[in-house]
Amino acid sequence: MASTEKDPRTPFDLDSYHVSEEFGFILPDPLEELPSYYQPWMEIALRIPEFVRSHDLRSHVDKMPLLSTTFLQKHKELRLAHLALSMVTMGYIWQEGENNTVEILPSNLAVPLWEVSQRLGLPPILTHADAALANWRKKDPEGPLDMENLELLIRLPGGESGRGFFLVTLLVELAAVPAIRSIPHVINGVRSGDTEAVVRALEDISQSIQEMTDALKLMQEYVEPSVFYGIMRIYLSGWKDNPCMPKGLVYEGVQSEPMEFSGGSAAQSSILHCFDELLGVKHEDKSSSFLTRMRNYMPPSHRQLIQDISLQPSLRSFVQQQTDEQLNQAFDFCVSKLLALRSYHISVVSRFITVPAARARQLRSQSQASDGEMIVKAPTCLEERGTGGSGIMVFLKTVRDKTKDALLPETSKKIKNHS
Repeated sequence: MASTEKDPRTPFDLDSYHVSEEFGFILPDPLEELPSYYQPWMEIALRIPEFVRSHDLRSHVDKMPLLSTTFLQKHKELRLAHLALSMVTMGYIWQEGENNTVEILPSNLAVPLWEVSQRLGLPPILTHADAALANWRKKDPEGPLDMENLELLIRLPGGESGRGFFLVTLLVELAAVPAIRSIPHVINGVRSGDTEAVVRALEDISQSIQEMTDALKLMQEYVEPSVFYGIMRIYLSGWKDNPCMPKGLVYEGVQSEPMEFSGGSAAQSSILHCFDELLGVKHEDKSSSFLTRMRNYMPPSHRQLIQDISLQPSLRSFVQQQTDEQLNQAFDFCVSKLLALRSYHISVVSRFITVPAARARQLRSQSQASDGEMIVKAPTCLEERGTGGSGIMVFLKTVRDKTKDALLPETSKKIKNHS
């Protein structure tokens, strides 16, 4: 892991954070297979949707041998093991939806998931780092990184919409790579007082954030809202702040007391935290507390990068101290692009959660099942919450509004007058 104390005279770089020049926070070329000893895990993981559909995933897991994790040696082996075991865990917990959850994860699944998690510094639950960053392969190894040439390694229920959801998320992370590469240039430019370098880097980051927003728009094309809300969402949900599982989950063979972990969330994406620390976005206490907790769901080296960015000289203060109109514009343009990304994310969440939730409530009140049966079965306890456990719309709007506050005072004043 990177040191928390970086010598201020040493140029800031990404070398010690396991961040790839080509892939950013994405795991480059994930493994597709584990050593043959772990075949019992993979046989179940690769058939999760089928076993959930036939209601016998739990019985398959119950018969699974308790395997030692000592033969997992390389980082990519551990990441694939964590992906497989955490995916199976989500299927095991939510096989029957919200009404027949389990309170105990059996030791033959809980113990290896715990051990692999401890070695990776990740929690024993499916995270963004698993489902989006380490769950992909190219169909044609020589082909491009696009929707036509990408496939998931392991799937949850949700069919093509499930594939679309995780792969579009991957493409959003891929669009962020130029921004990640530019962050050290901003930091080093601020340190040395090189305003031109800072302007160039901020312009590159702005372009990258725009491309992230464009990639996110693919959700409309590849994910069906009723499938996301009615089928997929429960499998991304955790056992913290979740009325469906108020007691949490006992990891048998690990500890006898229940533990609580949040489900997958966009708040677990390291890149948005990096932007906030770089641009000086300050969130309200409740939002900040949730976002800080989500950092525990990231690979430790990525978490460390966010922390180290936060310790650098303030970019916003640097911009305000200079009398450089081009620098002011570059900074504000960057903040406005982040603001636009967050605003668009709100519209996506509205389309995939708020609107289907309202329709589900309406259908339930009318006792209709024929037309919207799949949506009626959707988890009522999650209606207004994100899979990470947050009150979704209030949280997202608060985060967006605090992003607006990072704009320079003059720009912020103009926006308020205009609105």
